[in-house]
This record gives sequence, C-alpha cells and structure tokens, in this order.
Amino acid sequence: MARWLSILLAAGVAMAAVANEPAKLDNPMSVSYLQQHLAKGHPRLVFSPSILEGLKSKLESDPVLQSRYAAIRLNADGIFDQPLLKRKMVGRRLLGTSREMLYRINMLGVVYLVEKDAAALRRIDEELLAVCAFSDWNPSHFLDVAEMSMAVALALDWTVGALPDSTVALAKSALIEKGLNPSWPADGKRWSRAYGNNNWNQVCNGGLIAAAIAVADDEPELAAKTIARALDGMPNVLVEYAPDGVYPEGSTYWEYGTGFSVVTAAMFESAFGRDFGLYEFPGFKESARFRALCNAPSGWYFNFADCGDRRSRSGDGVLAWFAAKSGNKTFFEQERFLRPAKEQGKLSRLDGAAMAWLSQYEEKGGERVPTAWKGEGSNPIVVFRGADNDPHAYYFGGKGGRATTSHGNMDAGSFVLELDGVRWAVDPGNQSYNALEKTGFDLWNRKQNSDRWTLLTKNNFGHSTLTVNNEPFVVDGFAPLVDFKEGARPEAAFDLTAVYGGNVARAVRRFTKTGPASLLIEDRIECSEKTKRIVWQLVTTADCEAVDGGAVLRQDGKELQLRCVSHPELTVSVVPLCPPPLELDRRIEGLKRLEVDVPLALAEDGTIVLRIALSTGEKEYD
Repeated sequence: MARWLSILLAAGVAMAAVANEPAKLDNPMSVSYLQQHLAKGHPRLVFSPSILEGLKSKLESDPVLQSRYAAIRLNADGIFDQPLLKRKMVGRRLLGTSREMLYRINMLGVVYLVEKDAAALRRIDEELLAVCAFSDWNPSHFLDVAEMSMAVALALDWTVGALPDSTVALAKSALIEKGLNPSWPADGKRWSRAYGNNNWNQVCNGGLIAAAIAVADDEPELAAKTIARALDGMPNVLVEYAPDGVYPEGSTYWEYGTGFSVVTAAMFESAFGRDFGLYEFPGFKESARFRALCNAPSGWYFNFADCGDRRSRSGDGVLAWFAAKSGNKTFFEQERFLRPAKEQGKLSRLDGAAMAWLSQYEEKGGERVPTAWKGEGSNPIVVFRGADNDPHAYYFGGKGGRATTSHGNMDAGSFVLELDGVRWAVDPGNQSYNALEKTGFDLWNRKQNSDRWTLLTKNNFGHSTLTVNNEPFVVDGFAPLVDFKEGARPEAAFDLTAVYGGNVARAVRRFTKTGPASLLIEDRIECSEKTKRIVWQLVTTADCEAVDGGAVLRQDGKELQLRCVSHPELTVSVVPLCPPPLELDRRIEGLKRLEVDVPLALAEDGTIVLRIALSTGEKEYD
C-alpha cells in the first residue's frame, strides 16, 4: 500500500510540474522540417496564392475591401512624389527610415500583387536598391534592423520573379549581412533581443522570421535556426498577455507589438500552414477585447503607460486579424474601413498585409465587449463603459500595476473619465523620446531616483491618484486589483499600499459607477507613523471653479460636479500645469491638477475614508 501511495504521489508531483510549466509555442523547426514544410509557391509571406486569389475575387464586390484598397492605392500614388530613402539617423535611431520603408512596401507591394502595376514594381526596385546599399541598418538599435528586414523580405516575396536578378541578389545579401547575421553574436552568446519580455521581442523576431523565410531556399540552415530561436523566445513576451489579454505597455504598444506578432502568425500560416500555437497562446486572443475596450467613445485611448493620445481615423487592421480568426464583428471596424479613401489618411505601415485577413473575414457572431471588465496581470486595469448608444457616452478606465513595467509610469490608482463626449480626467500620455534623449536625459533608467520620474508624464504628480508626503511612488511597488464586481453598478478596488513604501500602513482605492453619469472614488487609508500629508489629485484640462463642498468643471459647454461626499468641509485647490514644472515636460494646453488636501485629523482609529464623487448631476442608481 505504501509503495502504491508513493507511486501516486510521485505521479501527482510530475503532473503538477507539467501543469505549472510555462506555456510554449510548438517548435519543430529544423533544416529538414523547413525544407519539407516550407511552401514552394509564392507569395508565401502573409499572402499565399489562394489568399491572393480570394482577395482579388472579393475586391469585385466587397465594399470594405474596395474602400481600403482605394486608400492603399491613394497612399501608393503619394509615394511616387517622395524622394528615395536615405540612411538618415535621428538621434540613435534609423527607425523612422525603416518604418517608412515598411510602409512604402506595404502600399506599393499590395498594388503590385493586385494589379501587377509596372510603375509600382519599378518603384519597389528603386526602394530596394536604395536601402540595401546602406552601410548597415543600425544594429545598435535593433528595431531599425527588424522593421527594415521585414520590408525587404516582403518586397522580395510579393514581387517574386519580377525584379531584376541583380536586385534580388543584392536584397538577399542585405537580408543576410545587415539583417540576420547581426543577430548571431560572434562570441556565440545568446542574443537577448529574441528572448525579452516586451515589444522588442515581437518586432525583432517578426522581422527576422520574415528575412529567414525570404532567404530560406538559399540559406536553409540560417533560416531554420533563426526561426527555431524565435519560437523558443517569443513565449517570454506572450506570457505578458495572460490571463486576460492586457498588454502591459498600453494600447499604442499593443498595436506595435501585437501587430508584429499578428504578421508573424500570418507568415507562419502562409509559409508553413500553421502558426505553431501563437493564436491560442494563453491571453493572446483575449487581447483583442483589451484593445477594443481601450478605445473610448471620444476617439481617445485609455492612454496609460507610454501610450499615444488618440487613435487614427482609419479602421484597425491588427484588430481585424482577430475578427478574421474569431468571426466576431466587434473586432471588425466596418464603419471606419468604409470611410472615403481621402479621409483615411496615411495608413499604417502594416495595412497592406492586413488586406490578407480583411479578405478572410466572415462574420460568425460573437460577444460584444462588456460594459464592466477587468484585466489582471503585471499591469491590471478595469474599464466601465456605457452600453451601445449610451446617451452619456460613459467611459472610465482605472489601473494598478507598478512603475517598472516596460514603458510604465507612476500611475497606480490613476484613472481617466469621459462623459458626454468630454474627457474630464486625463492621463498626460507620452512625449518624444528623441527630444528628451538628445539633451542627455536618462529616460530609460527605471531606478528609484532616475531622471524619468522627474517628468510629469511619468511621475504620480501628473496622474489622478493619491500622493503621500509629497513623495514619488516606490518604483517596484505593485498595486494589485483586489476586488471587482460586475452589474449595473460595477466596482473595482486596487491595493495601493506598496507604492507608498511605508508612508501609509495600507491604502485601498475603490471605483464605483454609481449612476449612468457618475463615478465614486473611495480611498481607505490606514495611516502609519510616517504619514504626514495626503493629497487627492485629479488631472484635467477643463476650466475649474472651487465651490463649497467641491468644484465645478466646465469644458465644451458641459459641466461636471466634483463633490467631497464624505467630508464636504474640504476644499479644492487648482494647481496650473501649463506651463509645466520642467522645461522638458510635455506642454498640454489648459492642464491642471485639482488637489484636495486631506487632514490627518480626519482619521478615526488611524483610518481615513475619503469619498469623492464625479457626476453631471444625473440621478444615481438605487
């Protein structure tokens, strides 16, 4: 009996070990696998002969494809008037040039695929000759290499057999010498960029996978080992999507990193007939919901982390890949795709590739995005939104997390709020990296006393949260989501204790949607012997007037009331942030911080419970 018990226990341990093993991608890649399974026909990067034929066929009748192709054609026509690219560095980056090349090939390449347009082919040839003659593609900032490699690889694949042999030879040589080889250190050490936990992993691996497939017929060993390394390394960033799909670096970087992973999956499918488990990787397909929920009714993002402010005018090509995979029309922005070509403006540099999955989309139903949602992980967030056709266009996004997350800020406990088309509580967003770097500013050091945390866009003084003792947050302090309730009156709470580093014994911030046009913020603060000053903050661009018991905010002909519900005797003060405190800070017209100074005398048994309501005066829920 004891023997059988020991066997069962050992089996249980083994099963537990398997269950706790980090998720991986399938990785059968070897020279023999590559040679046996790599598609023999062309195109085989994103497009396959069958996908291309399907696109051409649907272009005859599908209004979405017609509208998007008209925009691509318009974009392509504009390229002919532009000079050829030069190796122009901006600070330490060649990235602008690499991205422009990827954009040009996406536009010109799809026009060539669809129409076999001779002018587009000639321009692709000229573009390739220009960039492949560069001395290098700036491997010291490898994103530059990755995006350029993908551009050159797509150009070769989408024009196969049509370019001069000399151009093809030059481009393949450049992909090997300027793209792939710099990723294989001469000392034999592991190349860290393939194994990172942020967008660099996705972009670098994606670009080099494209290059590897483009030269695989000539260099099967180099191609196979590059793809095998990528399949080993990509899970290190894919795990960041778990469990609910939140991209820790915010919505803009979701588009960047996820966009390259989407193209990678599409290339795997077109080249090998499978994506090696990428779409089903835990949290990855769920990230489409995250992306959709970060789009506020106003056209702004929930722009936490180093995120841009607003979305583009055109439909989201990356999100459409998830629509094509799932059939969920929520992720297929039909109205935006149908905008007149001129209104779509300059398209994304991956929007040519996106024509492949736009042509594959078939509606199959699927759930709408929820009106109350939580996403946990390394940078947890919550979103409350109104239902479809909500007259108040309600939108709230709140977050926890830690500052040391990639592209993270000291913004735990912060939130954005929109009502009636107005963003009342704002996040100051991002600012130019190069403008900061060229001054010698230490932007990427995330230690406690680094330059990064002096900026209003990065520190807690520029966010709608609580500040204690006038000190910046503890950079490694993590604020988890500790409670969440759905329903007509959703709630969410974050434990902010760790970000204050002992300045309080405990701090929990709770958000409640108390009505169709109202939000209640409750802060429960247990003071410690170090607690000296507590300040409640709201960052806004609205005009503000302090009144008894709170303040009135006015913007675009609308009003928002701020009421100190728990302590109406408290007063609101207005701190102008335009001009901002530092010369290097981002300047945002009308930016200001509303402050409520919370006296420690309000504590009962060492605890302060502060409740502040934001509303347009509508009746609250019962």
